[in-house]
Amino acid sequence: MKRPILLALLLMFMLSVTVISVSAQDEPVELSLWVHQEGNFNSATQALIDAYTELHPNVTIDMETFEYGLFIQTLQTALPAGDNADILGLFGSWTCSYSDRLTPMPEGLVDTSAFYAAAIGGYLCDDQVYGLPQEFNMEYGTVLVNQSMFESAGLTYPPAWANYDALISDAAALSQYGDDGLMTVAGYHFTNADAIVFGFLAGILQNGGSYWNEDASAFTFNTDAARATLDQMMALVEAGAIDPVLFNDSANWGGNAFFTNQAAITLIGPWAVAFGLSDFPEFGEFGYVQIPSHTDSDPFFAADSGWGLTVANNSPHADVAWDFLAFAAANAENALAWNINSGTIPALVEVTETEASRAALLEVLPWLDANLPLLQYGSYIGEMQDRDLVFYDIIYPYILDTLQGLMSVDEVLLFIEEDANATFN
Repeated sequence: MKRPILLALLLMFMLSVTVISVSAQDEPVELSLWVHQEGNFNSATQALIDAYTELHPNVTIDMETFEYGLFIQTLQTALPAGDNADILGLFGSWTCSYSDRLTPMPEGLVDTSAFYAAAIGGYLCDDQVYGLPQEFNMEYGTVLVNQSMFESAGLTYPPAWANYDALISDAAALSQYGDDGLMTVAGYHFTNADAIVFGFLAGILQNGGSYWNEDASAFTFNTDAARATLDQMMALVEAGAIDPVLFNDSANWGGNAFFTNQAAITLIGPWAVAFGLSDFPEFGEFGYVQIPSHTDSDPFFAADSGWGLTVANNSPHADVAWDFLAFAAANAENALAWNINSGTIPALVEVTETEASRAALLEVLPWLDANLPLLQYGSYIGEMQDRDLVFYDIIYPYILDTLQGLMSVDEVLLFIEEDANATFN
C-alpha cells in the first residue's frame, strides 16, 4: 500500500447540520467537557463543539484537556467529590466503574444497535446505556508489514497468509541477526503488552474457547484453548520470528521497532500509524494485512470499547449534554468527520457500510482497509473490575516469562487464572 500523506483535508468533511434531538431550551446553557490530551482527538472534538454551538447559539461548551495520567487521577478524585465536568470523554472499558456518577441515556434517543457490539459494549452497564462510543478500539486482527523488507527477503508483498504456519514461515525468514548472533530485526514483533494480551484472548476464542465462565462471573484461563494459543505463540519464538528478551514493551517497543526498521511485521493497533508518520515522516512503504486465524474458525477477537462520551449525573443540563452526545457520535456525517480527523476506526456501523462514507474514510486513512471487514467479528472484552491490573500486571508479564523460557505454559495458565480471579471483590 502506498503511504498517503495525512492531508489538511481532515477538516474539509462538513459536519452535519442534522439535529438528532433538539433541546427546547432557549436560555443560555454552559457545559464543560473533560478529555485526555491527544492533539488529533482534541481538534476533532473541538470541531464537533463548534458545529453544535453554531446550531445552538444559546449553548456554550468549554473543553478542558488533561495529560493521560493526570486525567485518570482527576477522574478518580473529582467524580466521587462531585467536582467534575458535565461531559466526560471516557475510555469505554472504564465506563461501568464510574456508572454511579453518570446519567443513563434518555430512552429512545439513540438506537444502540447502530454501533458495533465491541464498541458499545463497555457503555452498557446493568442493561442501561451510559455513553456513546466514537471509535472502535482494535488491537488485534491486522499487522503492520514493511514492504521493502518483504521484497528484500524474496517474499510476496503484500502477504496473503493461508494459515498460521504460513505467517510463522515468513516471520522466521524476515528476522535478521548481527555478527554477535543477537537479533537485530524481529520478523514478527508480537510481544508488546497489548499485542500479547489481545493476541492471547483472540487465540482462545479462535481455538473454540472462552476466557469467561458461563455467567461471566469468573475467568477461565487454564483451558485447552488457552494452552493451544500459548503453544502457537511459543512456536513463533522457537522458529526465530522474535527474541522476546530483546523485543518487548520495555525494550524495542513495537511502534518504535517497526518505524525504525527493527521489525518487519508488528502486531499493533492502527492508532500507531499517526505516531509513526509524525515521528518518522520519511519511512518507506507499509500496509496493514489480516492475521490468519489460529484455526479454521472465523477471525474472532476481543476488543476494548474505545474512547467516547458520557454525561455526569450532577450536570444541571444533562438533556443538552446528551443531545450533544447524539449529535457527535450517532450522526454518521459527524462521526465520520471525527474519525477522519482523529485517525480512528469508526464505532458507528453506518460509517463503514455506506459506500460514500467508507470511501471518504479510506481516502485519508487507507491503512484501515484491512481492518474494516473484521469489525463484525469483534466482541467486547467483558466487564472486569480492574482491567488494567488483569492485562498489564497479570497476563502480560506471565506470558512474557513463558516466551522467555522462564516458566512453563501449564504453570503460567494456572497462575493467570488464580491471580486474575483474585481481582474480583
